[in-house]
Amino acid sequence: MTNQAKRKVVIVGGGIAGLSAGIYALRSGFEAHILEQHTTFGGFQTGWSRKGYFFEGGMHWLTGSSQKTPLNRVWKETGALQENNPVENRDPYYTLVDGDKKLCLYRDVKKLKQELLHFAPEDKRMINRLCRDISYFRAVHLPLNDVFGLKAKNPSHPSLFELLAMAPAALRYFPLLNTTYKDYVAQFRNKNLRHLLMSVIGDRYNAIAFIYTMASFAAGDSGYPKGGSIRLVGNMMETFASMGGKISYGTKVERIEVENGRAIGVRTNQGFIPGDAVIVTSDTRKAIDTLFDSPVSEKWTKKFRQELDGSQNMFISMGVKSDLSHLPYSMVFPFDKPFEYADSSFSEVRVNNYAKYADHSPKGSTSLTCVLLSACYDFWKKAKEDGTYNQKKKELAQLFVDKLSEFLPDLKDKLEVIDIATPVTYERYCGSYKGSWMTVWKKGRSKPSIPQVLKEVKNLYFAGQRILMCGGLPMAVYTGRRAIQLLCRDTGTVFV
Repeated sequence: MTNQAKRKVVIVGGGIAGLSAGIYALRSGFEAHILEQHTTFGGFQTGWSRKGYFFEGGMHWLTGSSQKTPLNRVWKETGALQENNPVENRDPYYTLVDGDKKLCLYRDVKKLKQELLHFAPEDKRMINRLCRDISYFRAVHLPLNDVFGLKAKNPSHPSLFELLAMAPAALRYFPLLNTTYKDYVAQFRNKNLRHLLMSVIGDRYNAIAFIYTMASFAAGDSGYPKGGSIRLVGNMMETFASMGGKISYGTKVERIEVENGRAIGVRTNQGFIPGDAVIVTSDTRKAIDTLFDSPVSEKWTKKFRQELDGSQNMFISMGVKSDLSHLPYSMVFPFDKPFEYADSSFSEVRVNNYAKYADHSPKGSTSLTCVLLSACYDFWKKAKEDGTYNQKKKELAQLFVDKLSEFLPDLKDKLEVIDIATPVTYERYCGSYKGSWMTVWKKGRSKPSIPQVLKEVKNLYFAGQRILMCGGLPMAVYTGRRAIQLLCRDTGTVFV
């Protein structure tokens, strides 16, 4: 490389991972240029407006929002968490609503146990087990551990006390790893309790993913920063720009240019952009197949291609001319007969209610959103190809409104707008593999990490939610930071 002051890092993708990498590159003395194919930054962390309603399209809670977690340091170093987006720890965080019946998921384990036992005393054995499992995992978190051989201004390594606090989770790790989420919840007798618990994450995950999510709430983490995705990622973008970072929109990277075994820049729809290093934060699964002269064929890529199962969804947003602020923020509605569409079946849905957020809807109105998690990419891709895509979105909208009206009777007459995003939408705007935004952690499967470097190409690094299971926001910001640590180690630069 040339003199450090002139070292230029080209970053593919302007989502959380790209902004994280860009900010840490600038902090450590590099130039940083982000290339984003879309017309705006943020990737999956976004929101959109329709007819006066604003829909939160990305974050529903933030891992690392608690100041007690090591990851909180990263969110603050990247400028994501500031005074303008204080964290709200909603409690209860989910509430099942079935006529006059209400059942809540509380953060406090003792309060949760009392609530569940009162509602379903017949499930005492499983309720006790659930609460014990949550307690075992309450101290589990993503530790910050610098890459080996790094020179860092403020080194980060987990303390012995930190590691010992997580040790109790080992008692239940393998039993939960070898149990599906669905099988774990199926052991509860009470039908509504099963509905509530099955609304926490996607039903294709293992039981660890479920318990870890519940435990993060119990630990006081996973809060909701004011302003949601737009403010969080906007804070990062402002931080990046204020430090002298450059971002180019509408710039689609077509190929990583490699010369003599080194990445020298990227070929884009705007021409060649040189760089002393390249950080690929767009979807790793697609990148290894499409951004090189031939698909990457290192040892880890074969298993990666075979085993990757992405989490896909249909995202339904509704604007309702009715004040629903008397209802809980996150409502779980149980179905006597499953709702079916796109080769998928749903026995319950979780609807997010933004009535108490004044900037989300006109006065006296409410924005509602619902994520239908399912492996539905092939259905929507086929519809796109055969010309029935818009028709099928209208069908889904009508069926969903009919179903939800069983619980919200005024919905049909007062619905002013409905908007649907499918995996094809996410594929189009974010370039993700089959429109997926996380990796499914299945029963019995180990939790591997994907190498952030290639043996055959120097000056090239990967980052993004696909690098570490399950993915999502924490892995994106963490691996963006780690990619720059690897770059600093390889160049003898002090990481800041």
